[in-house]
Amino acid sequence: MDQQTNTPFENRLPLEELNHSAFRIRTEINKVIVGQEKVLDLLLTAVIANGHVLIEGVPGVAKTMMAKLLAKSVSSDFSRIQFTPDLMPSDVLGTMVFNTGKSEFEFNKGPIFSNLVLIDEVNRAPAKTQAALFEVMEERQVTIDGTTRAMTPPFLVMATQNPVEHEGTYRLPEAQLDRFLFKIKIDYPNLEQEVSILANAQNRQEKDALSQINEAVTGEEIVKYQEMAAKVIVEDDLLRYIAQIVDKTRTHGALFLGGSPRASLAILTAAKAFAALEGRDFVTPDDIKFVMIPVLNHRVILTPEKEMEGIKPEVIIQQIIDSVEVPR
Repeated sequence: MDQQTNTPFENRLPLEELNHSAFRIRTEINKVIVGQEKVLDLLLTAVIANGHVLIEGVPGVAKTMMAKLLAKSVSSDFSRIQFTPDLMPSDVLGTMVFNTGKSEFEFNKGPIFSNLVLIDEVNRAPAKTQAALFEVMEERQVTIDGTTRAMTPPFLVMATQNPVEHEGTYRLPEAQLDRFLFKIKIDYPNLEQEVSILANAQNRQEKDALSQINEAVTGEEIVKYQEMAAKVIVEDDLLRYIAQIVDKTRTHGALFLGGSPRASLAILTAAKAFAALEGRDFVTPDDIKFVMIPVLNHRVILTPEKEMEGIKPEVIIQQIIDSVEVPR
């Protein structure tokens, strides 16, 4: 993604400021992170689409660092929650505390009450704690003792998890997975990227990585960009293109569970956000293809036979994408 996109058309929407802000965020994060351009594009897309992100990878591939760097580049409230097997819902949402001076109960807000929330190793907490996130992620509010408290926008949850095969992890409920806009998988770096990582660390010496990151955008600007991205144009044939792909996930022989209408809406929202980041006020088929796998890979379930064969959901999704004719 360039600082400015040279386009032969005139946008309906004033996207230049959004482009500049995205460029500044990328510049800040690239001071520390090497070779994760696509991951960063997806994270920025999720922010503009107002969607939560699940980041998966083995320990040590900078999942948590990437989320913390993004949060540091945005001037807004940030909190981090380390999920553990003994974590309780009240540790996340907050609890009612008796104020002896006033002789009444008061609500003590939990760490979820923030703008950017990093949940580290989300799949290490049991189902009871996972369920505490359902309402706040979907409706951006928390209801405790009959009182509903709304979150202050922007509100974005960035959760990291180790692959479910690792010891001490719980498989997240499908209902919770469906509340994440993207599931982003981070792989090991290649050899040259790893050399660059070592060189960066050597040049940094004892300096903390986060101390090098400057704030590049405010929370208020993020909300404005989200409203702008919602106005991006999507032609009718592209709406049908999205629906055809999601519909095929429901009938494919390798999938036990396909994408829901929420998945279709997530693809639409994410494609509009990515188009805006690219400096366009209209969506192209390539925008849809870019977001399709991260939107669907945690929403579909393979048949037991395909799981036993070691097939990955993204392989099947790519086959479905390739089988649907692209609108001209």
